[in-house]
Amino acid sequence: SCVALRNLLQGLSFSVRYYSKHNHIQTTCLYSKIKPKKCHMLDCSEGTCTHKTLPSGSILPWRFFSCKEGTKIPSKRKQNTSIVSELLYKNLLKSEQENWKDISARYKPMTKRIKEKLEELHKYTFSSGNPRIRFGENVYFEKNGCIFLSKADDVNEGNVDILFSTEDLGFFDAFIQRIRISPDQRYMAISLKSENSEEATCVIMKLGHFPVVQKVIPNVFSFEWATNDVLYYTSQKNLKCQNVFMTTFTNQKHTKLVYTEQDARFFVDIHCTKDRRFLTINSNSKTTSEVWLVDCRYPSKLPALVQARIKGVIYHIEHRNDELYILTTYGEPAEYKLMKAPVASSGMENWQLVYALEEKTKLVDLEMFSDHCIMFLKNAGHLYLSVISFVSHSVQSIKLPTWACEFELESHPEHTTSTCYFQLTSPVHPPKRFAYSFKENNLIEQAVQEVPIITNCHTTRLLAKSKDETLVPITVFHNMNSKELHRKPLLVHVYGAYGIDLNMSFKEENLMLIEEGWILAYCHVRGGGELGLSWHKDGCQHNKLKGLHDLKACIMLLHKLGFSQPKYTALAAASAGGVLAGALCNTDPELIRAMVLQAPFVDVLNTMMKTHLPLTIEEQEEWGNPLADEKCMKYIKSYCPYQNIKTQYYPSVFITAYENDQRIPLTGVLRYVQKLRKAALDHASRTRKKGNWIPNIILDIQANGSHCESSWEDSLNE
Repeated sequence: SCVALRNLLQGLSFSVRYYSKHNHIQTTCLYSKIKPKKCHMLDCSEGTCTHKTLPSGSILPWRFFSCKEGTKIPSKRKQNTSIVSELLYKNLLKSEQENWKDISARYKPMTKRIKEKLEELHKYTFSSGNPRIRFGENVYFEKNGCIFLSKADDVNEGNVDILFSTEDLGFFDAFIQRIRISPDQRYMAISLKSENSEEATCVIMKLGHFPVVQKVIPNVFSFEWATNDVLYYTSQKNLKCQNVFMTTFTNQKHTKLVYTEQDARFFVDIHCTKDRRFLTINSNSKTTSEVWLVDCRYPSKLPALVQARIKGVIYHIEHRNDELYILTTYGEPAEYKLMKAPVASSGMENWQLVYALEEKTKLVDLEMFSDHCIMFLKNAGHLYLSVISFVSHSVQSIKLPTWACEFELESHPEHTTSTCYFQLTSPVHPPKRFAYSFKENNLIEQAVQEVPIITNCHTTRLLAKSKDETLVPITVFHNMNSKELHRKPLLVHVYGAYGIDLNMSFKEENLMLIEEGWILAYCHVRGGGELGLSWHKDGCQHNKLKGLHDLKACIMLLHKLGFSQPKYTALAAASAGGVLAGALCNTDPELIRAMVLQAPFVDVLNTMMKTHLPLTIEEQEEWGNPLADEKCMKYIKSYCPYQNIKTQYYPSVFITAYENDQRIPLTGVLRYVQKLRKAALDHASRTRKKGNWIPNIILDIQANGSHCESSWEDSLNE
């Protein structure tokens, strides 16, 4: 499997503002290179958030807002100004915390009821969603901060060995993010992450009757075993990964630097091909990539370049029978296609087409096996498989259950296996395990414990016509027993950035809302990746307003079709989704009654003007460069939520922010809340005689937690 791929499709350079809050181990596959880093998942080879998450994949590297080291010492006047600003900030922070304390007390009975309900649901849904690593008869999996080893047939029988426990080793506030097992299963590398920090710590265990810690490496992002006792890893600093190291566990233990990326726009990670022949060093920006190969037979040799980077061309590598299989955007149309080339002559001039995607089809994941390649695809909201046989040179398409919205591929370290395991899920369906047999050529649903709560949930897929006539997909969930849907509360979700799909993975709170009569709607607006790379391109930089027009069209269609009405409609968004949600709140506030934002990005212009922030240059490919282009500055200013607050009606707003968030600066969120409150109050004072109401604008600043994932307990408390 190819980790770099999944990372790319969901973020590419990992500066993505994406939010994912559910605890699971990362699984890997070729698409892991195109998919954003989401959540924590167990994989023997990939990396999601997770942004987040979050879904299959790996950690999303959102913006880090602290200054670089080595800044000049400010003048005395600037120092005094800084001291005053810091005092104002502290006073404002304290005021907001006290305000939240008073407000939250009103909701204690409701909070208690919701928490009890979610805990009940979690008991029945948690066990079904643990990704597994299969090594022959051995199965490795994570649960509750422990890593277990079991025989394939005994996973659910309780006959398991504990290999690792975060608490036993003193990592009390950490969760397991990623796992890699060495080819001979003598070593296990684990990354541990605290929810208050972006950086992860890699712990290498020597397995046996009594597993022992062999080495601890701080500030690690990705890592892979080249051989039984040689580990490659990337180091992370200020959300950037630009160095690759090799460390050995032979008698002559040593560590050395093997690769450095010089371009600040690029983010480096590593991946192991499915047949374990090569490690790939993947250097990706949001639009361009370059891959270097490390031959696992000779891990000390210098990496070899596959194809020098070409602006606008993304590619990722797998290997089979002395041929490189290349997932790339090269050629027309500029969507992903599978190509191949000999290892000995891997240049672009030798790439041959193997498989091209249909129009408006999204490649969600890809896994290579000895005689087959299996692709997980999304078209018009439906998931299906395309299975390529290298023996019969045929392609078979298998449609997956209509309720499925997301899937997560389980790790298959042995590329000769005859079965591919994966999980399907939706916002209201807990993960279900499926297997595709290459021998039998069929899909098998694995036995799973049913959730003892019947929601009778109906799924509807709609298309809204946007301002420019583009059809925008919407996925709607509601209880089939609900009557008078126009009187039911509606929760609309939106994201629309970085080419990342709106998170459609299961959450217990969705089941609870459906059961209580809510309608859930997911708007797949441009800027996201639901309809392929062109869908993202049509909603970034100078096309950002298209995502806003899409969102407005979606909400208006929902109301027109009788799904709720404005006074019962809430809009939810996280991270970069806050741009479109906040913009709609300014342009069409009458469409919604409430807005819920989590770690929102609401001040695009000021952020993109500050090039000293580590990820600003990378993100110019998403938002544009206002410093170099006056048109770009005016365009960002036209939709930026903070810049466009005005004295008018506003819905109630609830924002969760994090004191230690390295991606979204708390100062910006505080400014946004203050300006929004003033505008709403000014409007209310001018229209008081007309009986105008004053919206609640609430800010909950979490002392713990960060922009990335959190434990189930912390997520539950939120």
